[in-house]
Amino acid sequence: MHYQPKIGLDTGRVVGVEALVRWQHPERGIVGPDEFIGLAEHTGLIKSLTARVLDMALRQQRAWIDAGLQVSVSVNLSVRNLMDSRLPEQVASQLAKWRVPASQLTLEITESSIMADPVRTKQILDSISNQGVSLSVDDFGIGHSSLSYLKQLPVSEIKIDRSFVMDMQNNGTQ
Repeated sequence: MHYQPKIGLDTGRVVGVEALVRWQHPERGIVGPDEFIGLAEHTGLIKSLTARVLDMALRQQRAWIDAGLQVSVSVNLSVRNLMDSRLPEQVASQLAKWRVPASQLTLEITESSIMADPVRTKQILDSISNQGVSLSVDDFGIGHSSLSYLKQLPVSEIKIDRSFVMDMQNNGTQ
């Protein structure tokens, strides 16, 4: 696991972290998710991988809480996770196992994963949100959803896709 800090723009302080999975290959070194997540989704191993990542992230979160650090942790979900009706109870079980308040967890979903089956996704996201877990839409702007559709979902954060903001400072537009 690698943890990427989330910085509050108003304070400049770390307010949370995003748990990012990396594969430590014995010959190739660290392998990024672009090289293995697709394979995990294709083979059906993504549910097991996500369960492991959630477990590790919440275990680390418990350690931070015990050390007096108050930061939230974010974990990415795949489209296959959002099709699993057992996901809300799995999240609740992991939160209870590690005694982490639901308010300290954010689950990140991509815009395209929401649109795969909007009705089912909304039911699962509502169930997770009702536990007190925050939801974030990652890479917004590259899919086919609209802001009006997102208003129907229990999301508290939208992360704009980098293709829209990478050159913002240098392109001269305001």
